[in-house]
Amino acid sequence: MADNRIKELYAREGQSAWQDDISRDMLNQGAIRTAIEETGIRGLTSNPTIFEKAIAAGTAYDEEIAGLLEEDLDAHAIFERVAVADIRQTTDLFRDLYEESNGGDGFVSIEVSPASARDAAGATEEAVRLWTAVDRPNLMVKIPGTVEGVPVIRQMLEEGININITLLFSVASYERVARAYVDALATRHAAGLPIDRVASVASFFVSRVDTLVDQLLDEKIAATTDETQRGWLESLKGKAAIANAKIAYQKFEEIFSGADWEPLAAAGAAVQRPLWASTSVKNPAYPDTMYVDELIGPHTVNTMPRPTIAAFLDHGTVARTIDKDVAAADKTMADLAAAGIDIDAVTAQLEDEGIASFAKSYDALLEGVAAKRSQLAGAAAG
Repeated sequence: MADNRIKELYAREGQSAWQDDISRDMLNQGAIRTAIEETGIRGLTSNPTIFEKAIAAGTAYDEEIAGLLEEDLDAHAIFERVAVADIRQTTDLFRDLYEESNGGDGFVSIEVSPASARDAAGATEEAVRLWTAVDRPNLMVKIPGTVEGVPVIRQMLEEGININITLLFSVASYERVARAYVDALATRHAAGLPIDRVASVASFFVSRVDTLVDQLLDEKIAATTDETQRGWLESLKGKAAIANAKIAYQKFEEIFSGADWEPLAAAGAAVQRPLWASTSVKNPAYPDTMYVDELIGPHTVNTMPRPTIAAFLDHGTVARTIDKDVAAADKTMADLAAAGIDIDAVTAQLEDEGIASFAKSYDALLEGVAAKRSQLAGAAAG
């Protein structure tokens, strides 16, 4: 245990490390099994960018796609078919962990398409279809936590579908989806339905907040000649994201305690864990484990790409930090406001950009699948 910081995260501090990466090659080569058994990874998330690189650039999916040509499926249907196959296989690898943890971990996430981000009817239809297609209790369907998405999220949870709520940037958005989870469980409980295996995480994005806030601070630094002011603005860089997440965790502790929550907990309900997403460091000037080291605490998840997992295994610090220096986090947000940084405008912009980036990645994925389909069809004809 002493030489594996990922395992220590869970054993000592109650934080689960999930891997933000999947491919058919990883499955075929046993890399995901190794991540579970040796590294201590306790879940996995996927997104279109991950699949696009694996499908379009490699050959691991060629045989399966070639086998689908006779069905005359479009690129979206082909992608969904191969993605579901990968996710099913991966959920099976995590199934023992899911059972051993009594449904606390061992989840694998698959994402609805970006067209569903602000389309409640489309998100509902796609979430149900993916849940049914994978047909595993340790699946989570990822749905963006937009205003339009919240009613869908609540409905899916009421129906017993596990949901990974993604693209959360603001504390207000986090609170909205956390309360939707509590309300959904209360509705199920009142109807006499079981709530002990309904699971959800709230994916709160981290590094992108610093990327945008630092850019805005740099603009203000460039616009002033006051050295004192420049130094103060410089001191605020790299602090917004962690402060924002720590304040969200305070809201988590408030929501998942007290009179509304306690009867649900007594009936076996699990808390909706905050999941720290986008935890790879975008600014090379910052420590590469910064968004792991500073956000460690119980009932949380950190989903990391493999380079961040490797970095944390090598030199991360396992210590509870999520609820330390909360007063400093509040001061950081107050200072940013005083500097003219509107955090609400920042998080709203990041949500819009996140949806746009998601759509761009999805379009690239479908183009890659279509190109692969044409390539394989041509080879078959030849």
